[in-house]
Amino acid sequence: MAQVAESKFRSEVKPDWCASCGDFAVLSSLIKALATLGKEPRDVAVVSGIGCSSNLPNFIKTFGFHSLHGRAIPVATGVKLGNPNLNVVVTGGDGDGYGIGVGHFIHAMRRNIDLTYIVMDNQIYGLTTGQVSPTSMKGHKTKTTPKGNLEEPINPIALALAGGATFIARAFSGDPNSMTQTIADAIKHKGFSLVDVFSPCVTFNKLNTYDYFRSKVYKLQEKSHDVQDFHAAMDRAFEGGDKIPLGTFWDVEKPVLDEAKRMPGFPVPSDWQGDFGIPEKELQEILAEFL
Repeated sequence: MAQVAESKFRSEVKPDWCASCGDFAVLSSLIKALATLGKEPRDVAVVSGIGCSSNLPNFIKTFGFHSLHGRAIPVATGVKLGNPNLNVVVTGGDGDGYGIGVGHFIHAMRRNIDLTYIVMDNQIYGLTTGQVSPTSMKGHKTKTTPKGNLEEPINPIALALAGGATFIARAFSGDPNSMTQTIADAIKHKGFSLVDVFSPCVTFNKLNTYDYFRSKVYKLQEKSHDVQDFHAAMDRAFEGGDKIPLGTFWDVEKPVLDEAKRMPGFPVPSDWQGDFGIPEKELQEILAEFL
């Protein structure tokens, strides 16, 4: 498939994130990945929840849906089941995905829905101005934990491995070129793909900064990691402190729920073009409710 121009994905709506926010790099990497893969805007739907990162569908020219807090994955599941030919990408943050929406996250993985989930993990609630999040480090002082966070943070990579995701990777906004390749690999993968991105919040998280991560991260590829060795992937998932791995932890093939052979009561022809058999007037009335 021939590469397409990145300009096709550039929205007229410009990002309003804080200057140097890690989410800028995620948006750029997603656009580059889609263009490199030869996708057209009509081939892609981007679904999000609520949060700074969840504004991303406004900043990319594809089909988009800005849903409720923590509810991006069930909406994206409906989109994928409705039109399996779409590349459905879910974008959100650690609070949206690993807090409010963690139940949906787990069940989508065990069903192996063919979605690509990009989580901009800034280890803080940024949109609501600096509360502790599910991935905030223990001891982190925030607006809601002024004496330090007492809870152990969620480990998204280990949770995804246990939950049944079939592609699991970690990227860093400070290394956009590697992130572009990781996102492209996730989109190409058939099944539930997680890309957890260290995406620093420069306004409300002064602990997990670009310099903090640059001093600690290394690339799994440099360690000859076997992406089909579950136990090795789990061991790498628990690496932390001064040694934090980036790259693909896990990449295996398993049947996906949205294929017709797994859902005999919900057949969709491979050449489906979006004809629901609904009269045009009625279809426009339905669509108007969401605009």
